[in-house]
Amino acid sequence: MTRRRTPEPENHERWLVSYADFITLLFAFFVVMFASTQSDKNRAKEVSDSVRQALEHGQFSTAISTVLGRGKHEAKKAPLSQNATPERENPNAPPRPPDLAKSLETLQKGLESELKNGKLQLRLESRGLIISMREATFFASGDDAVASASLPILTKIAAVVQSLPNAVRLEGHTDARPIHTSRFKSNWELSSARSIAMLELLRDRFQIPASRMAIAGYAENAPADTNDTEEGRAHNRRVDLVLLSAGAERAEPAMAAATAPASVSK
Repeated sequence: MTRRRTPEPENHERWLVSYADFITLLFAFFVVMFASTQSDKNRAKEVSDSVRQALEHGQFSTAISTVLGRGKHEAKKAPLSQNATPERENPNAPPRPPDLAKSLETLQKGLESELKNGKLQLRLESRGLIISMREATFFASGDDAVASASLPILTKIAAVVQSLPNAVRLEGHTDARPIHTSRFKSNWELSSARSIAMLELLRDRFQIPASRMAIAGYAENAPADTNDTEEGRAHNRRVDLVLLSAGAERAEPAMAAATAPASVSK
């Protein structure tokens, strides 16, 4: 007699297998989405940093191309932008004039007493370091001869000038009172003569090349103070020694290299 096989009980939990597969896929989906989101954030940060660096250093297109995946080989091939041109394209070009802030500090320390006594004034502007030498210390009234008592001060100034390659401008100024003597018919002549006298002294006594220097006479047309008081007029009577900044030098005419000291006639 054949035994009947007992039917296997029906498994009502088979759906758990499919459910587990679904949950696994869903988990994998969210992991992929999360990873993609983090990647986008990193990419956005890289782009932001690259834009900032490119704007600062002038290599905008090259930096963006590298971050966006155009390849390092393209970045190497990409030409530098105009702003990213190396400062010294010509190895024979003269060096750029140094920062004048340190020279200002040196003069402030070395001429502390003279500055307090009002014998001269120092200031740093975009066109350069300006040393204003007042008439009362450096010249006799109505004369262009440099006072011998001012030589110790000029020695300290010349030491700084000698240590720098910057071009030098000597600018004569007067007050608004007209002058008419047997030697100087106007303030123009007096202001120019004082600039020339200072140039000759720097050239002959301190061996500063004349090719580095230029003179200008402004008469009363560029006052440093009011002409309505005696104190203000005293401030206006001066010779300004200007150590030109790099930007100011570029605006000046090109200077020819001197083979011998140039003579300056009065």
